[in-house]
Amino acid sequence: MTAENDTITFINARLIDPETGEERPGGLTISGGLIAAVGEVAEDGRVIDCSGKCLAPGIVDLGVKVGEPGERHKESFRSAGLAAAAGGVTTIITRPDTLPAIDNPESLEFVTRRAAGASPVNIRHMAALTKGREGREMTEIGFLLDAGAVAFTDCDHVVADTKVLSRCLSYARSLGALVIGHAQDPGLSKGAAVTSGKFASLRGLPGVSPMAERMGFDRDMAMVEMTGARYHFDQVTCARTLPALERAKANGFDVTAGVSIHHVTLNEFDVGDYRTFFKLTPPLRSEDDRKAVAEALASGLIDILCSMHTPQDEESKRLPYEEAAAGAVALQTLLPAAMRLYHDGTMGLAQLFRAMSLNPAKRLGLPGGRLAAGAPADLVLFDPDAPFVLDRFTMLASKSKNTPFDGARMEGKVLATYVGGRQVFGAEVRDA
Repeated sequence: MTAENDTITFINARLIDPETGEERPGGLTISGGLIAAVGEVAEDGRVIDCSGKCLAPGIVDLGVKVGEPGERHKESFRSAGLAAAAGGVTTIITRPDTLPAIDNPESLEFVTRRAAGASPVNIRHMAALTKGREGREMTEIGFLLDAGAVAFTDCDHVVADTKVLSRCLSYARSLGALVIGHAQDPGLSKGAAVTSGKFASLRGLPGVSPMAERMGFDRDMAMVEMTGARYHFDQVTCARTLPALERAKANGFDVTAGVSIHHVTLNEFDVGDYRTFFKLTPPLRSEDDRKAVAEALASGLIDILCSMHTPQDEESKRLPYEEAAAGAVALQTLLPAAMRLYHDGTMGLAQLFRAMSLNPAKRLGLPGGRLAAGAPADLVLFDPDAPFVLDRFTMLASKSKNTPFDGARMEGKVLATYVGGRQVFGAEVRDA
């Protein structure tokens, strides 16, 4: 593995530049942990011949669940970091839905120290918006910002009390803090396991209407309009929400939206005969919704594509569908699953890395996500066409193996990952 101070020149690369939207042949030099030159480069230091493979900014994954503290048996910072490196993710943005929640400066400082000492990739942390994620009392947003929190969220615990939410948003607005919300009406979605419709009825499963997302979105947007806060919707998964998102952006509100890789590559029928690895929050949607959301991602209406990595142990998944825990691991499958959108013609590689790298970095005020001189040398070298069949037990570095892609035929292999100029994954890379 290389050291961050080494000079490395990549030649014969297919450069994926999300900032310019270009895919072009060329080279790139890194030195001192930064990108030194892009395009026409002199062969300085160690020279790596990419043989036409893709070189892109490392993925910035917004919304990763790590089980520290409280559920380290599901995922540790070490195992999450190894999975991220193997998946081309160079920066993890963790969620605060831990046990206990990251809702005070002391717990934030604890996980910051733990992550720095255990993970081979960058890890930044979000903090809870309300204490205990209970929606009753605002956290110390100012102190948490000082301690390094990059955003504030109660994750899928929707703050139902609008007065509490308005106070949180107003205070966050005064500090310039980013708030991340989950668009869902908590009353309608309570107890739901799948999206309502014919499939839910045939399977006898409790469903939730897609309108629950639209209603939650409209409520939160009204609060954003009232307070002027910076706001990001963690997941927009339904076609009915998209016109409202488009209006919000047209009206000049500081609002962005994301979607998980599962909601743009899978649909409700993948649940099949009660396959609990496909139970997610929100649940998988119809094929029409999936297509609409994928098109919105391609157009830039939806800004960010993320893994929503949620490790669950075998015991919590091997239950009847209604009782099983929701969520799937995806740090290592985010890039190959995203290649489905590339190979079916929905998005180009530069568009995908705009959504996976550039946009999340920009939204959080981080320096990564770019192929430009002076940017961090956080890079992924990958082959978008390399086929493989995923075996969750032999291939996944995560402690938990709850992936819906187990046994799936996939394309797209990470060959090497670099963080700050240091190689953290990739035995296949050879010098020129």
